[in-house]
Amino acid sequence: MSDEPPVRLYCFAHSANGVSVFDGWAAHTGPGVEPVPVRLPAATAWPTGPAPATRQALLNATLPQVTPTCAAPYAMYGHGLGAVIALTVAQALTEARLPGPCLLAVGACAPPAPPGGHVSDRDLLHQLGGHLPPASDEGVFLRAMLPVLRADWELARSLHEAARRPLSTGPLTTPLLVVASQSNPLAAPAAADGWHAWTQGPRWQRTVPGHHFFVRGGRQLPRLLGRACRVARRLAQEPAPAG
Repeated sequence: MSDEPPVRLYCFAHSANGVSVFDGWAAHTGPGVEPVPVRLPAATAWPTGPAPATRQALLNATLPQVTPTCAAPYAMYGHGLGAVIALTVAQALTEARLPGPCLLAVGACAPPAPPGGHVSDRDLLHQLGGHLPPASDEGVFLRAMLPVLRADWELARSLHEAARRPLSTGPLTTPLLVVASQSNPLAAPAAADGWHAWTQGPRWQRTVPGHHFFVRGGRQLPRLLGRACRVARRLAQEPAPAG
């Protein structure tokens, strides 16, 4: 494996301002895997600047960060809203008939669903952190990030609707890893089962400790993804079965 180029693991955060959650991952993903955080649109402007509101605006900013190197082996991990963004990018690359990822990994997010109606700030906070003590670190964090969470919610509604439209090239065949956490009020482990309908490729699911932001800190998640990338690479190199 040492003679091969590393698998680039493109990482999509839960928010445009959340890319720092991937700091230090390079020390934990293991050999042959290179984490590459992807900056989302208006990362320096949120919450005071305009947030990306459409699928196309998001793709205009994210595809150039992935496409130039997509001929080399690469994978994607998206956390929270980043999970739907990673799915959106993978679908767009497939429809453009460009090489897709050897692995699509998603975490802390329920699969795309029909968009609902307007959600108040109070209900939004309850859905994201309703089972967290108000004085907890994550509860305080959620309230401080309310303007960004609101923008993320509106973008997510748009992406969920777009992702459910059939692809012109047919369903994805990308291997899929779904990572859920034991105490996540937004995406419980049982909800993660619904992701399996989004690809016809191999599918795995893992459950880790923590709440919605289990991506922050720790070694368990980057180690898990590093192992998954190496497995996905081996699967991609195996000859296709004879028809």
